[in-house]
Amino acid sequence: MSTTKRTHFQVPSLPAFRTMNYRRNYVKILNSLNGSVQIEEASRNLKVAYQGAPGAYSEFAAKTACPESVTIPCRAVINVISAIETGRADLAILAVESTMEGTAVRNYDLLLQRDLCIVQEINLFVQYCLLAMPGVTKSELKRVISHPMALAHCGRSLAELGLDHEAVDDTAGAVELLLSNRMLDTAAIASTRAAALYGLDVLAHGLQDESWNVTRFLILSKNNPKIAKKRKIRVKTSMVVAHHSGTLDVLLKVLSTFSSRKISLTKLEVNSSIDNNGPVKVLDAHEGGSVKEYPSVLYVDFEGSIDDQKVKDAIAELSKLPVYVRILGCYSADPTIYGLQ
Repeated sequence: MSTTKRTHFQVPSLPAFRTMNYRRNYVKILNSLNGSVQIEEASRNLKVAYQGAPGAYSEFAAKTACPESVTIPCRAVINVISAIETGRADLAILAVESTMEGTAVRNYDLLLQRDLCIVQEINLFVQYCLLAMPGVTKSELKRVISHPMALAHCGRSLAELGLDHEAVDDTAGAVELLLSNRMLDTAAIASTRAAALYGLDVLAHGLQDESWNVTRFLILSKNNPKIAKKRKIRVKTSMVVAHHSGTLDVLLKVLSTFSSRKISLTKLEVNSSIDNNGPVKVLDAHEGGSVKEYPSVLYVDFEGSIDDQKVKDAIAELSKLPVYVRILGCYSADPTIYGLQ
């Protein structure tokens, strides 16, 4: 996780929190070209790739967004991207930011380098639990294993437990490792869903340092879905502004361009070569799909469709600058925060 200059990730208010049981059994996908909504009955043939093992938070997010889909576990994020590019999956889901850690810059950077578009977002309330083999008590534990981010999110709780910790590929993968090796002196940090799936005991709930822990996931598509039905809902657009000039000048221009048209920004973040340990690579679809390097890029999310005239005018104004503007997707802005219960 890189340290970047960022605005805070804003999450909907607590009353917006609902569980999966209230979600209607269809997939909501936005056509990334015109911002109109497709509502199609979820197909059992729809395949969604995610990073982790069965029981991972990413898998739950995928199942929440696409209830009847077939999920495809992948070892690493790059394998998730590969699955959709090679046709093994129809969609891919990536965690891109959380209220505790900010933006997962590497995941965003991978998106910039690929010809994929965002078609949906979903926010998931993440509660970390301490899982152990059946019958094992806290006093018998010597170490904890989990995904590096989960371990970082639970730093205070781990310090209080006085246990060593070790990072593995993902939370559900830690559970698999625990079970396959019958580790009686080791616990895993994962979800209650993973505990139920693998038959482990939950020794503690809510290990995260901050009680309000929400992760934002993006669902990606290689092809723009066909429109089945249209209706008016809240729409969000994501784009990147890549440039070689001074970051402050571009930042101020982006702010004034959207502010003058009363377009609300929901995200404005700078990712520079200093933060990235090297130039930021961005695919330029307009020039034969070549990847270009930039010293700095701005990630911009705003409310509105790219079919709105004022949005078209804003993008046209920015495009007159010595910058490269790429639309990453136009999709439904679901305010719901889904839980695991």
